[in-house]
Amino acid sequence: MLCEILSVGTELLMGQIANTDAQFLARRLAVLGITMHRQTTVGDNPGRVKEALGEALSRADLVITTGGLGPTEDDLTKEMVAEYFGLPMELHADSLERIAAFFRTVGRPMTQNNRKQALMPRGARVMPNRKGTAPGCIVEQGGKIVAVLPGPPFELTDMYEQQLEPYLLARSDKVIASRFLHMVGVGESEVETRLLDLFHSDSPTLALYCNPGEITARMTVMCARGEDPAPLLDPLEREIRRRMGSAVYAEGIDASLPKEIVRRLTARGETLATAESLTGGMLASQIVDVPGASGVLTEAHVTYAVAAKARVLGVPQDILDTVGPVSEACARAMAEGARRISGAHYALATTGLAGPGGGTEETPVGTVWIALASAHGETQARRLSLKSDRARIRAMTCLHALNLLRLHLDALDTEEK
Repeated sequence: MLCEILSVGTELLMGQIANTDAQFLARRLAVLGITMHRQTTVGDNPGRVKEALGEALSRADLVITTGGLGPTEDDLTKEMVAEYFGLPMELHADSLERIAAFFRTVGRPMTQNNRKQALMPRGARVMPNRKGTAPGCIVEQGGKIVAVLPGPPFELTDMYEQQLEPYLLARSDKVIASRFLHMVGVGESEVETRLLDLFHSDSPTLALYCNPGEITARMTVMCARGEDPAPLLDPLEREIRRRMGSAVYAEGIDASLPKEIVRRLTARGETLATAESLTGGMLASQIVDVPGASGVLTEAHVTYAVAAKARVLGVPQDILDTVGPVSEACARAMAEGARRISGAHYALATTGLAGPGGGTEETPVGTVWIALASAHGETQARRLSLKSDRARIRAMTCLHALNLLRLHLDALDTEEK
């Protein structure tokens, strides 16, 4: 099945919001073995929506639209689908009652324009909205399928998982199975060089996806529904792990370094504290974003001012007066101080210059020191020279700090075996 996504919303075209709906759908459709060659974004204009829909249907068997299902006059996606197929719009009584019940539950009057959300193309398969008011629908005609989904990601995700995906699964006897290996501390060119010959296989296929500081290798194979893909994917995964070594930190589509740190510390029954300067709490926030972080993170200190480093963490004044706060000595003292006052097994510290101003010839913007104090060995420190803007320097600092801890845990695991 060939699919296209048609995202409707002027706010998407203007860059006011990111199109996370299309990203979510593309990932989930790939797992079903549904091929996608194009994604289109169009504003809230009836003519352009209908034109884009016709172009997509001329190429694809399935078109999934997102957005344009609300009660306002510019929400016209369903209407354009109906018009394209020559279908009248009809009131769907169950949807109207669901919408009315929603307003009764929240204690607000239901304005007349909300009835519009209950209008459906004749013969459409209605998908109730369990998380909002606007139902979706599926229209089948002439061998073509259009699935109409709401725009809010919370609503779209639930409707897809509970209703559209089961519908699509019933129509296919093939699935695409994928595995994702996440790597950190190596660049794209190095990864490609090490794995170059593996990209030439027809099945499984291998592709790389790059994020700041991280590389994800996707291994993909198409197989019959119910067939175990492991015998096809296992050899490739083993070979990638052999070649990339410690750069591989996790497997899974939604894996991340903070999640891996929380998982591993939880398994070890150990805790972490942070002492941050230039990252301003970002490092602790990334940990807290992970469910289960409460069993791992004991406390977090943002000692942005020089005086706070001495007063809160006990950084010796002579270090601050001589080599200064952006130094190996200061990073080490921050980490050791955080571990001492928290009683945690580990403490990570960050200090440096995120810019855009404040740099010197000896210590330019992007100079960062990270440190790890551990109950299992000597304090480690690393200097980073990051060439980017303020936001990315801070984000990359967090990534490198977490990876420093991850590598330390790797070494401990090796010693304990």
